[in-house]
Amino acid sequence: MDKSSDITAEVGKKASLYKFIPTGIPCLVIVVALFWYIGSIMGMANMLNSIMNTAHDLLLNTVFYLMGICVVTGAIGRLFVEFGVVKLLENILRPLMRPLFNLPGVAALGATMTFLSDNPAIISLSQDKRFSSYFKKFQFISLTNFGTAFGMGLLVMVFMVGQGYFKEPLIGLLGAFCGCIVSTRLMQRFVIKAYPNYAVENAVDEMVDEIKETENADANKSMFIRVLNSLLDGGKMGVEVGIAIIPGVLIISTLVMILTFGASATGYTGAAYEGIELLPWLASKVNLLFEWLFGFHDPHLIAFPITALGAVGAALGLVPNFASQGWIDGNAIAVFTAIGMCWSGYLSTHTAMLDSLGYRELTPKAILAHTVGGIVAAVVAHFVYLGVSLI
Repeated sequence: MDKSSDITAEVGKKASLYKFIPTGIPCLVIVVALFWYIGSIMGMANMLNSIMNTAHDLLLNTVFYLMGICVVTGAIGRLFVEFGVVKLLENILRPLMRPLFNLPGVAALGATMTFLSDNPAIISLSQDKRFSSYFKKFQFISLTNFGTAFGMGLLVMVFMVGQGYFKEPLIGLLGAFCGCIVSTRLMQRFVIKAYPNYAVENAVDEMVDEIKETENADANKSMFIRVLNSLLDGGKMGVEVGIAIIPGVLIISTLVMILTFGASATGYTGAAYEGIELLPWLASKVNLLFEWLFGFHDPHLIAFPITALGAVGAALGLVPNFASQGWIDGNAIAVFTAIGMCWSGYLSTHTAMLDSLGYRELTPKAILAHTVGGIVAAVVAHFVYLGVSLI
């Protein structure tokens, strides 16, 4: 009893000491230490100028380009929904759902919608009781992993095609598909192990015989008006997505680039895309692992999957600069497509998605399962690319 009392008293003493530390101090210490470290290498003035110039260049040459893609793909996606292409794709993919993902056939609609838009599309769909009535609870929860693996897929593929690559994005799509299988099934195993009753419980109490697709336009409207409304509404949604990715691209990409790139040929001048090369130095310590798993021949490339953890839009912002440095090849594009599509910023969306579904406590399991799935996606893309290259 005396020993336990001493331990309790010691814990209480430490807790009382922490009360005297204002909550803002740890944050302030971390921020100051980070900028002091970078500034000690680059020079404080050069560091600030490089940050501003990098963010400015990303805004003009990357964000607006991505926004243009978002507008075009948003318009196409809305057009597909309006005229039944999404329903057709759902019917084509439906037979694959049960054997590959252990999900009911209607889950194909969720994959199609997230591929055309972004991760949260699966959540808005799951709020429809007609949709969720087809799922057991363990399947319903795994929709977070399933939908995330295809988030912003069309945007990623169109962006890679815009860089001049065609077969590589398709190989990446195959890798993301395999990573999705692993992530979804692994999450289902985690859920059933933690809550065995979820294997037989229905996601909702009421069962509905048929899911009806919501009509987006009045049947009395002319074909021209339906096409025009679809294009304009989809384009408007694309603008919203484009604006939403600005903070991620400017903040995350700028920080990652500062930690990825080195000085220019004449040293530090405060120009855009100068940095301290910390991430490549860390990656070089385990470069053999990344080279064997992902086929990365340059340690700088590890910055893409790291950035994709938080925002795939920000990760795409790295690609043009990697290309200008000569670090990009077909294998890297295939791997980037796979891991970018499969992860698609899941660290920043999984918590909110599971919280909206009502299963917040399962967030760590979902993150673990999706981490494994993304790595599998990248590995599959790498080895498939090697196989295709030999043909």
